[in-house]
Amino acid sequence: MKGITHFISGVAIATFFPEVVQGAAAGSVLPMLGGIAGILPDTLDFKFARYFEKYDLEIDPGSEPEARDIAERVVGAMRKAYETDDPQNVMLHTVRLGGDLWRQYVIRFDPAENEIAVRIGPVVNTGQVPFPGSEPEGAEEVRLKVGVPMVHTYDAENKIDIFSGPSFKFERRGDQLHVHFLDWHRRWSHSLTLAAALGLGAAGTAALVELLAQGGLSRLPLWMGLVVGLGFAGHVLEDQLGFMGSNLFFPFSKRRAIGLQLLRSGDAIPNFLTVWTAVALIVFNLDRFSAAPRLDPILYLLLAVALPFVVLGGLYWLQRRGKKEAREALRQRDIVTESQEVQVG
Repeated sequence: MKGITHFISGVAIATFFPEVVQGAAAGSVLPMLGGIAGILPDTLDFKFARYFEKYDLEIDPGSEPEARDIAERVVGAMRKAYETDDPQNVMLHTVRLGGDLWRQYVIRFDPAENEIAVRIGPVVNTGQVPFPGSEPEGAEEVRLKVGVPMVHTYDAENKIDIFSGPSFKFERRGDQLHVHFLDWHRRWSHSLTLAAALGLGAAGTAALVELLAQGGLSRLPLWMGLVVGLGFAGHVLEDQLGFMGSNLFFPFSKRRAIGLQLLRSGDAIPNFLTVWTAVALIVFNLDRFSAAPRLDPILYLLLAVALPFVVLGGLYWLQRRGKKEAREALRQRDIVTESQEVQVG
């Protein structure tokens, strides 16, 4: 989901503790800390982890990219991963032509034909708007046989144009070659074990500061640990509603657990509905923990939470009904949306 969605969700989780709400009324920033924890997993990935990823092959197409050269190098990495049983991590760099100009190219994995296809596309601006007639003269799609059994993965086009390019990890499992898109994303940073560790760390740090400064302990470290840990965990669980999933119990698990596939994290309705629900719950919690609550709990929750959920959730279901898209393509769209949002921000 969008960063603002995770942030508001983290704030909403913090307001479920009356001591946190009462502290906020006195000037505490604990609810804001919950929001920061809510956006921390993606921040760790896109602002930190990605820069420590090691690649076995980096493909820089240059200012005049050749589709066949790109295809041959990708297929070579795929065959090496299969034949040597040594996973290959491949980065595909973008083609920057100027301050606001990029040459787009497309790579597509076609397991049904056991091929990959590459074609050089138009010049685009940073908004990914193509310039008409800017495709290279005589440019055609180049298709190459992979030569090894490939798992049905990304049947959607992978458009490579702005900012930094995507990476693919080719890994043999049994007698099949698996393709992982942005393998570094949602690994250790998106785990419930890390959420628990951060919560304990925040509580321990706050307790140590209190002991040194005041010579005693209050309940503040407890609330700080809960707000941080639950805000972080909320992000992980929200992401699990989509298609890509997360490595929920790193380091005890090594791979991402598949998502519940209930929504696409970049879609407008799920993001709006989550933000609406979070804000409604914040208002509800602020009222019920106040000295003189004014809202009728049942009526408020029915009108402000349940009704929008049924109406907008139903509308979203109707929109998606009949749209059959490959699951892996949807996972790819989820993280492309995330990566572009973080890079623009």
